Amino acid sequence: MRISNLGAQEFLSKACDTTEYDADIIILCFNRLHHTLAAVKSALSQRLVSVRIAILDQGSSDTTLNTLREEVRAYPTARLFRAEHNLGVGGGRNFLSSIGKGRIIVALDNDAVFADEYVVHNALKLFDEEANLGALGFHILSRDGNQTDELCWGYPSRLKSRCNERFFTTTFVGAGHAIRRTTWNEAGEYDPSLFFTWEEYDFCLRAIARNWDISYDGSLCVYHDGASEQRIRWSAGRQRFFVRNRLIIGRKWDRGWLSLLPRIIAYTINGAINRQFRSTIAGIFDAIEHDKNLPKQKMTPQMRNYLLRNEQQHRGSLYRRFKMEILRPFPGRS
Repeated sequence: MRISNLGAQEFLSKACDTTEYDADIIILCFNRLHHTLAAVKSALSQRLVSVRIAILDQGSSDTTLNTLREEVRAYPTARLFRAEHNLGVGGGRNFLSSIGKGRIIVALDNDAVFADEYVVHNALKLFDEEANLGALGFHILSRDGNQTDELCWGYPSRLKSRCNERFFTTTFVGAGHAIRRTTWNEAGEYDPSLFFTWEEYDFCLRAIARNWDISYDGSLCVYHDGASEQRIRWSAGRQRFFVRNRLIIGRKWDRGWLSLLPRIIAYTINGAINRQFRSTIAGIFDAIEHDKNLPKQKMTPQMRNYLLRNEQQHRGSLYRRFKMEILRPFPGRS
């Protein structure tokens, strides 16, 4: 069954589910069969909550896909789809989110598993208790569960000491998070043109503009394997997406190119330090090209205050940011 205009087809047809349920758990797949099966089984193990699981394959080998289909066939609450082409992270999650109807949308990387059987249940409780909570980031731990996954800490470094706590923030990490479906509908889906990196921040800014809160909860944990074979490495173009997308987001919120100049200079210095000068420059020019037809909107005072309280004040002085963010080596550089 092809899902009209969404760029994917159902690879394992099942009867349409008309019952009400709590959460959609969505998983993107690109090879890594054993990791993906572990993620699916982890999703199936969630207790005290009714879930539906949707998996989107974005270009795995036929062998991987056929094996995955046979495994998923045994799970009545799981569906498997195959993209006609790689939709990117945002586009893939858009597709899977659009076909569900759970009260929350829980995303899990296919190289990750829930740390226990109650993560989704406990996340749902928070959404039920806090009417203004729009999205919730989980604590992404290393595979052995002994420490925070440094590559997946998407918050100011000053907050690392609070990794086991709860705090309000301005984004979440894609490897494990939940979004209220009402917030998703109001803020709109991920921008598929970003393809990779910063799509979560872009979504959160639109949610914050509509007066939703974004939160992190260190008690809701995911074990992340960090399998490297299909990651976009810094040396293979990640820097280009990183620079391009962050500048595009700045322009979306009507920041002039002159006001973005310090960020551009910082990215250029950091790219040169990490031997990614050409990728950085390419990302800058990509953003300039994309900007030609980009709709702009202005931040409200409420939105500016929220960002100041929950992001900017945690980043510290310009000197500290220069030292910690510009002069640092790329995480996991290879």
